[in-house]
Amino acid sequence: MTHQACILIGAPVDSGKRRRGCLMGPDAYRTAGLAEALSDLGHAVEDRGNVTPDPFAPKSHPKIHAREETIAWTTALAEASEAGLKDGLPIFLGGDHSLSLGTVLGAMRHAQTVNRPLFVLWLDAHSDFHTPETTDSGNLHGTPLGYVTGRPDFDGFPDIQSPLPQDNIAIMGLRSVDSAERAALQDTTIQRVDMREIDETGIAKPLTAFLDRVTAANGMLHVSLDVDFLDPSAAPAVGTTVPGGATIREGHLVMEMLHDSGLMTSLDLVELNPYLDERGRTAQVMVDLAASALGRRVFDRPTRAF
Repeated sequence: MTHQACILIGAPVDSGKRRRGCLMGPDAYRTAGLAEALSDLGHAVEDRGNVTPDPFAPKSHPKIHAREETIAWTTALAEASEAGLKDGLPIFLGGDHSLSLGTVLGAMRHAQTVNRPLFVLWLDAHSDFHTPETTDSGNLHGTPLGYVTGRPDFDGFPDIQSPLPQDNIAIMGLRSVDSAERAALQDTTIQRVDMREIDETGIAKPLTAFLDRVTAANGMLHVSLDVDFLDPSAAPAVGTTVPGGATIREGHLVMEMLHDSGLMTSLDLVELNPYLDERGRTAQVMVDLAASALGRRVFDRPTRAF
């Protein structure tokens, strides 16, 4: 196994939706032993602490929740992401999914600097392809893929100079996509894998096809893992629970395949809301999945009583 420089970056973002609690996520991952799990695998681990948002002046908006705060997080996290990628494999401890507005932007900037294409694997019940104009909820955690692909109406956010190509994105685990997103996605070449396809063919087949494309292009791979990719019976600590998600075993298979591929260059762990957890169970599941992505095999994983 290739040992890596794993850089932990706390992203206590809680502005992307109205339900509070994700700001506690970074501490929960640390408490659940993420650094120790990665060190045990032989990786060098550096914890850079928590990012803070750039200065901002809160303003009320008729539709969008905490717009200025989320912009401030985006600029700060893009910088942290770009800096982390220069030094190793950054792992962002979230925080709601609006943090990926910044982490993916930073990865795009770094990929451009080193002249390699960036690919994004989005493991999520939702497609997060909204714009501030199309979202009904006004919650920006549903907009990151819309933003990085250059969709309109992100006024005030950092400019996307070179949008992420649609062919470089795969969303897996889909089971909650509203009509506006569905209509927009159907006009794209984004690889979309819903739970029915996973039920019918398994998750390995579409994931292999995507990873083969990354390999062929000598691409970098940013992985964004949302707690709600998993079924809420396995991972309850999320404010956007959707029944019928991936099993623990499917989650580990994805992570083990990512490790086998050697392609992952950055990782988001998002939407953990410890306020909704059961004795730290979801935080531990996410730590175990991250460890699988970095080389732990299932038979190596200790059995714990929660």
